[in-house]
Amino acid sequence: MTEKTRVAVLYGGRSGEHEVSLRSAASVIRHLDRDRFEVIPVSIDKAGRWQRHDLRRITQTGDESLAIPPESPEVRLASGADGRAAVTTLAGTPERAEVDVVFPVLHGPLCEDGTLQGLLELTETAYVGSGVLASAVGMDKDITKRLAGLAGIPIAPYRAFTRGAYERGAVSLDDIASTLTLPVFVKPCNMGSSVGIHKVKAWSDLPAALADAFRYDVKVLVEQGIDAREVEVAVLDGAPPFVSVASELNPQSHHDFYSYAAKYLDPEGASVDLPANISPEQMERVRALALRAFEALECSGMARIDFFLDRQSGAFYLNEVNTLPGFTSISMYPKMMEASGVPYPDLLTRLIDLALERHRTRRGLQREFAD
Repeated sequence: MTEKTRVAVLYGGRSGEHEVSLRSAASVIRHLDRDRFEVIPVSIDKAGRWQRHDLRRITQTGDESLAIPPESPEVRLASGADGRAAVTTLAGTPERAEVDVVFPVLHGPLCEDGTLQGLLELTETAYVGSGVLASAVGMDKDITKRLAGLAGIPIAPYRAFTRGAYERGAVSLDDIASTLTLPVFVKPCNMGSSVGIHKVKAWSDLPAALADAFRYDVKVLVEQGIDAREVEVAVLDGAPPFVSVASELNPQSHHDFYSYAAKYLDPEGASVDLPANISPEQMERVRALALRAFEALECSGMARIDFFLDRQSGAFYLNEVNTLPGFTSISMYPKMMEASGVPYPDLLTRLIDLALERHRTRRGLQREFAD
């Protein structure tokens, strides 16, 4: 009998998207192929403590969200043998479990911004998703847009600046108002799930929106609002990468835009057209742009690429690139893949296979100069 691949599903995290991660992890664990994989749940709580959990205990309720039992043993991640990672308990009788691959199901800063990926690289651990560079770039909306612009991908006009620059007056409200027109969107540069995002319709409301955005990040952007439809595309790595059909999100009238509440708190927050109700030419165009963005940021594994479709001109503008998109029961990345012929369990298997293949390739690289 072939030995099962040991998968550590890592969830939680110290970001504002902690609760979203708990829901994503519940869905991933539920759909992983038990004939191929042995699942080891590992969480990071809001204080940064890593814990290993009993799979039966945290999944027996069938909840949409995983719990983090406080009494579960604290663990650390270290290099194991033969390219495997080791999860080791820190107190009591030491227990060591070697894992073949880590499946991070974490969102937001310190989770998908390259910091976690750097730790996994240092411990020579195979992991699902993009590496350090693409993760860091994809998390920063400003840097994403800069690289996208260099790759010829259209972006909406915006201003990005740090809290320090704003507080010392290097950027003024008059400067912003002179270059952009209402409405504008204020966004933390390094945050996802629409956390800290505000639609500003009057310049007098801008200072409060900036203050809230600066609660989540030291850099924000103010982006030109466009009368647009929201279109998303899922990309799965491969040779060549697989690009899904696009979907369209339609926030209900009681939500001004696709906010955190519309995404996760309101079951009636938005309707979805899957595939998007766009012309064949527009579908071809947005899928090509998604692939270009995926390659420009040097993503690997997976990414969800979000666009605005201008209602007047019909032009697409890149919104953001999500290198660790949500995997909840209502998340669009797995839904788009399923609509494109890749069922959820098969998607998870392919992502793990891609991670193991990339890990083998990187371990085979020369690390010392040889004449």
